[in-house]
Amino acid sequence: MTVQPVKGGSTGIVHEMSMQSGEPDWMRKYRLQSLEDFRKLPVPRWGGDVNGVDFDEVWAHLSRPARSVDRREPRSLDQSGGTSHNEAEVVQRRNRKTLEDQGVVFTDMASAVRDHPEHVRAYFGKIVPLNDNKFSALNSAVWRGGSFVYVPPGVEVEVPLQVGFGSDAANVGPFERTLIIADEGAIVHYIEGCSAPVYSTDNLHAAVVEIMVRPGAHVTYTTMQNWSANVYNLVTKRAVVEAEGHMKWVDGHSGSRLTMTYPGTVMTGPKASAEVFSVAYAGRGQQQDVGAKMRHVAPETTSKVISRTLAKNGGRSSYRSLVRIDDGAEGCASQVRSDGLVLDGESTFDASPRIEVGRTDAVVAQDVAVSRVGDDQLFYLMSRGLAAEQSLGVLANAFIEPITRSLPLEYAVEWNRLIDLQLEDSVG
Repeated sequence: MTVQPVKGGSTGIVHEMSMQSGEPDWMRKYRLQSLEDFRKLPVPRWGGDVNGVDFDEVWAHLSRPARSVDRREPRSLDQSGGTSHNEAEVVQRRNRKTLEDQGVVFTDMASAVRDHPEHVRAYFGKIVPLNDNKFSALNSAVWRGGSFVYVPPGVEVEVPLQVGFGSDAANVGPFERTLIIADEGAIVHYIEGCSAPVYSTDNLHAAVVEIMVRPGAHVTYTTMQNWSANVYNLVTKRAVVEAEGHMKWVDGHSGSRLTMTYPGTVMTGPKASAEVFSVAYAGRGQQQDVGAKMRHVAPETTSKVISRTLAKNGGRSSYRSLVRIDDGAEGCASQVRSDGLVLDGESTFDASPRIEVGRTDAVVAQDVAVSRVGDDQLFYLMSRGLAAEQSLGVLANAFIEPITRSLPLEYAVEWNRLIDLQLEDSVG
């Protein structure tokens, strides 16, 4: 069946997507309500210029058959590029068997909707509501792909769960949907890698991530994204953390015409805690608008944000944050540190931190700073035998080291290599 898109989004496309996936009636209704919200919600006017997003083109491409998503099974972190295919397959089968024996569910989102409705329906769309923002509403209406993770009470997943997403069609990127549920006392680390080839027209990536951290559970969510320079990367991520649970976000972003992502955490249980470690790199014609949102609802909750952004060749790096401590949340503490490094006279860094404190006993520390690489620093390193590009790379990687040391070794190495590659020919 061929569906003709209409201005503002096609109800027929949404019906067809739901039917092709064999979804239950509740999901079809959810998609249709999200479509109505998408039509009503305004395009965000803060953060960055999204006027280049052509929604008519997005809907036109959505009417075509769905493209595949590169989904990888968990694998051990000590595998190198030289590991044989057979060895990798053995490791993957062993990991899958271990997860099954522990009762862990790690599957694609579409399968989870059909096969695990008791978990999915309890949390899907509850952490990021229908009308949160225009781009999350679009995702909720037309989501494709993504991952579902459920970790039973008391289970520790020793090997990080890894998945990759890639954009393979001009004018429309993946609208993946991710839902992670860590039951009471569970521990899990989820790693997501995203990339896209270069296209001649603008491309849209609008994802939604929802995470439920039950009492005493610990979740780490790591994102390493390297999009092509014409991708609009507009992502909504949020976690709810119950009593004594812990949520850790590790965010790395480079490429893209515009990135807008602010991992949010709502601490609803006493002594819950959350951390965000983010690094972003903006080059020519690019804006990285990143940050974090922390809401302290329960007493004795704590949060920490460390952000490092770099910009060169006229790139624009921005930091945007919100720390909110509710009236009834006594004994809370929050620490925010944002640093920007500009690598030339063309580039910029700006910050928009925001604090809303409803109690006098709250302890909130916030520090924002910007610096520029000096000629004396480059001269010192070059006098030790390094080329100009190498010297700049040393300074940049030292600047982001507090973030990269939070990554598994293989990802830290790859991120440093990516920064070095981005910095080529940036001196002079």
